[in-house]
Amino acid sequence: MIIYVMEKRRIVSSVNLREDRLPPGQRWISAPIVYDIVDHVPQWDIQSYRFKLFGLVENPLEYSYEELLRLPSVELVADFHCVTRWSVKEILWEGVQTSYLLSLARPKPSAKYVMVHCLEGYTTNLPVEYLYEEDSLLAYRMQGAPIPLRHGYPLRLVVPKLYAWKSAKYVWGIELMERDAPGFWEQRGYNMRGDPWKEERYW
Repeated sequence: MIIYVMEKRRIVSSVNLREDRLPPGQRWISAPIVYDIVDHVPQWDIQSYRFKLFGLVENPLEYSYEELLRLPSVELVADFHCVTRWSVKEILWEGVQTSYLLSLARPKPSAKYVMVHCLEGYTTNLPVEYLYEEDSLLAYRMQGAPIPLRHGYPLRLVVPKLYAWKSAKYVWGIELMERDAPGFWEQRGYNMRGDPWKEERYW
């Protein structure tokens, strides 16, 4: 898998992450299939929306949507792998690298895990080290346009090294924690990490 990261203000080198681009048990399809835990996704009130990075950090962050758009941004081209055995090649995302946000928040040494909180009630957990990866970001644009509502507007976490259920939609918060805890699907039998190349689908 080759992931290209292109910064708006400086060029970040392309990174050849893996030769086995398609994880085992996956097949390519042309476009991502939409899944939600609710039947109806409302039009979120963007004026009252706030993104928060909190928990075990020295400097908790809070941004309005407009403030997020003014932060340094990158474009990312990455493959997308769903636990239901389909993958999509080279989706273009734009947003803020999670490593940049962590540099501002200054996680405490005890912060080892993350819980991602979403507007419709969804949660998912992951080790904090994935947020330090160059190709992990909070995206607000997809394929050159604002992210469509059903694909995660206003903000989607994108973590290409993990199955797509970790790339949570409608994100409002990232909580740093000392101990791992299961999110929505993890409570229902999904793997606590979700590495596609190790087929970490379910327990």
